[in-house]
Amino acid sequence: MRTRPKQRTAEKPASPRKAAVARLVTPPQRDIDDEAEDRQRVGVQSLGRAFAILEEVARHREGIGLAELSKLVGLHNSTTFHLAKTLVSLGYLRQEKESKRYRIGRLLFALAANALDEIEMVNVATPVLEELSRETGESGHFAVRMGDAVVVIARTSGPGAFQLTDRVGVVRPAHCTALGKIILASLRPDQLTRFLERVELKPSTRKSITNTGVLLREIAEVRRTGIAFDDGEFNPEVRCVAVPVTDFTGQVVGALGISGPIWRLSNQGLHSSAQIVQAAAARLSLEYGAKPASNSP
Repeated sequence: MRTRPKQRTAEKPASPRKAAVARLVTPPQRDIDDEAEDRQRVGVQSLGRAFAILEEVARHREGIGLAELSKLVGLHNSTTFHLAKTLVSLGYLRQEKESKRYRIGRLLFALAANALDEIEMVNVATPVLEELSRETGESGHFAVRMGDAVVVIARTSGPGAFQLTDRVGVVRPAHCTALGKIILASLRPDQLTRFLERVELKPSTRKSITNTGVLLREIAEVRRTGIAFDDGEFNPEVRCVAVPVTDFTGQVVGALGISGPIWRLSNQGLHSSAQIVQAAAARLSLEYGAKPASNSP
C-alpha cells in the first residue's frame, strides 16, 4: 500500500509578544551614515597617533629610535614604523641615515615660520652659532627685528681670550649695527621709508651713520652683496659682520653675525670671515625651511 504523504501543517503566526521581542533583539541594518562615522573614527585615531609620534619626537632633540618611540606612544613597532614613514615622506619628520633616529622635519618649521617662537629659534640657532664661533674664534650672534630695533636672541663665545660680554636679550639700534642693517635691507621700500620718517638716527660713536642718504646707500650695498659691516659704528672698539637668515618663503627671519675687538679682528679679517658667516647662515636657513641654494653651472 502507498503511504499518503504527510501534509505540512501551516506555521502558526508569531504572537504579538514574540514579534515585539524579535524586533528588540534584531540588530539594526548598517547604513551609509554608520560607515561614514566608522571611517571618521578610524581617521581621527590615526591622526591622533600621528600627532603623538610628532610630539614625542619633538621632545627628543637628540633624535629617537623606533623601539623607544613605539614604547612611548604605546603602539606596536610596525604601526609606529608605517606612521613615521608616512610623516617622513610628507616632510614632517626626518630620519638620520646612519642612526635611523627620527627628528623633526623642516616642513614643520616652514608651517610655523610666521609663528615660530624665540625659544625654538634659539634652540635651532645655538648649535650653528657654536660651530661658527669655533671656526672664527669670535662671538656669534643671532638677532631678529623688534619694532625699529633688533634684539639678540642667541649668542655664543669663541675660544679666544677677550670675548664680548653682550647678553642675550640686548636691544641694539638698527642703523648702526651690522645685524640691524641686515634687517633694514630686508624691509620693503615703503617700510624702510616709514622707518626713516619716525626714527632718529642717533650716533653711538663718531662713525655712526646719522645721514638718511648715507644710510640708504649703505642699505643698497647690503642688498647687493648680502653682507653688512659695522666698523666701530656702535662700539668704537668692536667690528662686526652679519648676513641674512631666511625661511621657506625666502623672507628674512633674522640676522647672523660675528663680532670681535678691533685689535684682533682687522677689516681684512672681517671681510675674510664673511664667507664663513654666510655658510653658517645658509645652514641655519635650511633648518628654518629654506630651499638649498642651487649651484650655478
